[in-house]
Amino acid sequence: MSVPNHVAIILDGNGRWAKAKGLPRTAGHVQGAKTVEDICEIAYNMGINYLTVYAFSTENWSRPNDEVTALMNLLRSYMKNAIKRAQKNNMCVRVIGDKSKLAPDLIEKIDELEAITKNNTGLHFQIAINYGSRDEITRAVRKLSEKVTKGELAPEDITEERIADELDTAGLPDPDLMIRTSGEQRISNFLLWQLAYSEFYYTSVPWPDFNKAELQKAVEAYENRDRRYGRVKEE
Repeated sequence: MSVPNHVAIILDGNGRWAKAKGLPRTAGHVQGAKTVEDICEIAYNMGINYLTVYAFSTENWSRPNDEVTALMNLLRSYMKNAIKRAQKNNMCVRVIGDKSKLAPDLIEKIDELEAITKNNTGLHFQIAINYGSRDEITRAVRKLSEKVTKGELAPEDITEERIADELDTAGLPDPDLMIRTSGEQRISNFLLWQLAYSEFYYTSVPWPDFNKAELQKAVEAYENRDRRYGRVKEE
């Protein structure tokens, strides 16, 4: 099987999963967090080296206050146990997004997690928190503009590579495969730059029900794609 090196996933359907079961939306998020833990292990055992998940977008702040609070508390709970879990599984964890908008205690936990796991050589696991790709690109452009203003960089030296180096994902390979669960077929401001040549896979399965068999289906679909990157197909 031709396993993708980097898989990105939009974790959609937690609320709908809970509603279908007569549960509060927060129950869906709790189950979704458990699914993330399972898929990390499953993905690495399949040979996937990089996994990036869309946990909380810049637009998610507009959700009801009680749901946002529950999500932030769930992140706190996750971070509390993440270091032990990451060390046990030799996992390198990185958070992408604008961390400055998060609560100070969350930022502290994220910084600690990233520092402790940065040299781990197992799965490279990226969590997008307060992430929006347009925001990410805007922040990158500002950084480059500041360098130009200071005379540190000439406009003609701004290349695709220099832009990529200023993105939250600097140093990471672009995703080979992007998966979105729960039936929606859009990318919702997720990794707009990085997904330029990625294969897309959509499934109606809500994220809390996503499992090894569903990930295998996505990888098999990827394997059957003709990865040409704009080249003429050879007969």
